[in-house]
This record gives sequence, C-alpha cells and structure tokens, in this order.
Amino acid sequence: MTVSANPQYIDIQGVEQTFKTKKGPFCALQNVNLKITKGEFVALIGHSGCGKSTLLNLIAGLTAPTEGVLLCANREIAGPGPERAVVFQNHSLLPWLTCFENVYLAVERVFGATESKAQLKARTDAVLAMVGLTAASQKRPGEISGGMKQRVGIARALSMEPKVLLLDEPFGALDALTRAKLQDELLEIVAKTQATVVMVTHDVDEAVLLSDKIVMMTNGPSATIGEVLSVELARPRNRVELAESTDYQQYRKAVIDFLYTRQAHVEKLTA
Repeated sequence: MTVSANPQYIDIQGVEQTFKTKKGPFCALQNVNLKITKGEFVALIGHSGCGKSTLLNLIAGLTAPTEGVLLCANREIAGPGPERAVVFQNHSLLPWLTCFENVYLAVERVFGATESKAQLKARTDAVLAMVGLTAASQKRPGEISGGMKQRVGIARALSMEPKVLLLDEPFGALDALTRAKLQDELLEIVAKTQATVVMVTHDVDEAVLLSDKIVMMTNGPSATIGEVLSVELARPRNRVELAESTDYQQYRKAVIDFLYTRQAHVEKLTA
C-alpha cells in the first residue's frame, strides 16, 4: 500500500472493552474511534476510571478488545510487538542487573539474531547516552534515584527503535522538578527519534506542553472519547515561554473546562 505524505498510523475502530467480574460484566470502554498520524504525540487524559490505561494496553497488544479493531501501520494489532514499546509508571527494572544490563536485555532480544555483541553494546551505550545515563550505566536500580530509574525505562523502550512509544503516566510518581526535567528531555528525544507517541496523563499542563493532540475521555464505566483537542503550538517548545502564551492558556482552559465542568469529578458524582 502506498503511504501518503501525512499517513494515518494508528487506527482504532469501534473498540469496546468489557471485563468479566464477580459482579458480572464491566464495560470499561465503549465505541472508541481514534486516528493517530505517524509522528504525532497524543495525550490521553481523563478522570480515574475512564479507561486511559485500558486503551493504552489495547494499543500495546497486551489485551484484546471485546469488540472492534485496532490497526498499526495497516496491520491488526494482535499482540505485543517490538514496534510498540511501553513505559509504565512503575519502571519494572530487574534489581539485580545494572542499568546497562537492563537495557541490553531488550536490545539483545530485538537485534540479537542479526547483530554482533559489539553492535548490541554500541546500541545500548548510545541509548543510555541519549537519556543522560552514561555515568550511571554500571549502577543497579537500588543505587539510583526514581527519576533515573524512569530514564532507564525510557532508554529500554527506545533501544528497540519502536515506531510507537506508549507511556503510561511515566512521570506520575516523581517530584515536580524531576518531572519537569524529564518532560523537557522527552520532547528532545521525540524530536530526534520521530516516534509516534501515545501518553496517559492526569496532568493538564503536561498534556498541553507535550502533545499535538489531546484525547479527552468521558467518565467510566462505558467511557469513550468525549473530545479531541488539536494543540497547534510551534515546536520546539519552551515551558518558560509558553507560560506567558495566550494560546497555551486557552488550550489549558479548554481541557480544564472539559474535565471539571463538562465531566464533573467522579468523587462529586458519587458523593
């Protein structure tokens, strides 16, 4: 198939996800339709329980939809694949391995059959350098900070040279300054790699700063996409300059209005 100049890369068509529970079927997602262009940075945002992580897991191929279909590069997503790498809030590093060894495992799995050990090592060194961890490459997870652990997780995902980078609140457990630094670094990395990114977040400012498109989810159960907001802010983006931007404030207001006016907070609904 001929690829257009602005190709649609991820296509989610009529997706529903229902889980079996002791209390009966639970519909987490219903009638979800979304198209993501190659190279786009998309944020999924909404209140807790709106199915953001469920949708991310479907794109990752970690679960299969009850109804509908998900396509990546015109192929149905039928399971996990190295072209779609996931970074979770919990970095999931192996504690007995060094930072280098944690990343090398992923590199070896993807490229081990076609490349020499020297090439695999070079790939690992390069991606650790990209996230600023060369000096910590021989340290184990217990010897580094939370922010550095997340960098290792991101490095491990990037080492597979994925076409799609899936991020499930990767900075949610970090302090504000560390989170801001990693957000800025993520912007630089994505600019270099040109990966298509889908990121789950609860942070309105994070969504506006990073994204080309913000997908706002309705409250669960039976959550769906309530609105898609295109963020037309020039790149590269500078958080200090954007703080004074009228456009930035308007995007931020639109997301807050959706979340806290049109989708009243879940706790208030159940009070």
